[in-house]
Amino acid sequence: MANKRTLKRAINMICEEIFAEAIAASLYGNQVNDDNAEGLLYAIIKMQSDFVSRISHPEPGLTPKAYYKKLREDFTSQASEIIDQINNL
Repeated sequence: MANKRTLKRAINMICEEIFAEAIAASLYGNQVNDDNAEGLLYAIIKMQSDFVSRISHPEPGLTPKAYYKKLREDFTSQASEIIDQINNL
């Protein structure tokens, strides 16, 4: 497991890249749907703050290795869902 600081930086960097892609897709996409774009941007920001706070405050009862493995899997799946939504803009 990487240390918490490295994990937070990685999550922040990935969320920044996804955010930039969402803005570019909303500005240069063929279909203009501002409500979907705004909702998607809000979801990215919420995902970033949620996962960074989950790093700082792990759930009791799980071993650290299992907790952070599950956290990475959850982040990957949620980021993939958002990327799929960006592709559909």
